[in-house]
Amino acid sequence: MNTGDNKFLETKALWVRQRLWEMTMRIRRGHLPSCYSCVDILVALYYGGFIHSTPKEPKHPDRDRLIISKGHAIAALYPILADFGYFPMEELDRYGQRDGILGMFADVKVPGVEAVSDSLGHGLGIGAGMALAAKKDDKKYLVYVILGDAECNEGSVWESAAMAVHYKLGNLIAIIDNNHLGVLGDTVGLNDLGSRFNIFGWQVLYADGHNFHDLTSALLGLRAKKKLQVPQLIMADTDKGKGIPFMEGLAEWHNKMPSPEQEKLGRKALGLEDQT
Repeated sequence: MNTGDNKFLETKALWVRQRLWEMTMRIRRGHLPSCYSCVDILVALYYGGFIHSTPKEPKHPDRDRLIISKGHAIAALYPILADFGYFPMEELDRYGQRDGILGMFADVKVPGVEAVSDSLGHGLGIGAGMALAAKKDDKKYLVYVILGDAECNEGSVWESAAMAVHYKLGNLIAIIDNNHLGVLGDTVGLNDLGSRFNIFGWQVLYADGHNFHDLTSALLGLRAKKKLQVPQLIMADTDKGKGIPFMEGLAEWHNKMPSPEQEKLGRKALGLEDQT
């Protein structure tokens, strides 16, 4: 694990944001702010060594599973999967194009992607089903689910939350990308989601979703509590559009593309201004 090497994780996170910017600007479509709010979570999981991945055997039965329930943010995972060798790095250049395998929404045709998602509210149920199957088959793999906070307005999230407690799914870890925004603006009626999950019976920890010490400490804390046989949650406080100052915390950028001048500002913010 690289849990103590925050500088390494920060370097990887910047690289992922750079690749995402280039991928999205190439096709002028995508959901950059939603991706950028969860980049650091994904970097902590993969480069921190928390996910047991099997790039040479993407469907290995003992692999850990990751479901990105907010499936419009799946592009945040693509550079990481390419870096780990799930598919050639050149596929990033074909993102969103007919001759490539990488679409704007999660699809199992992509090696390393575990579920079709972005019909919001379904990812936790998918993850709970996988975790229940692991428990019944006496498998040791873990299932991680990344949820958006606004997504938690879906009733299916809470049905799955109750089901996970009922079946004592200690192998299920949910992480809420708590960026405080939905497509239409501020989240409504979703105050203190952590307490709600705790009332259902989940073990809940809190973290700054852009601080690698916080994230890795929370992930290590959940691993230590796995034997409690209750599902576990990290409330990761994040900023939508993290890394691009003119996008941060503004719902209007959900799927909006920058002007040519803003594109230059974005490249500068990411340290890409001298790259061709």
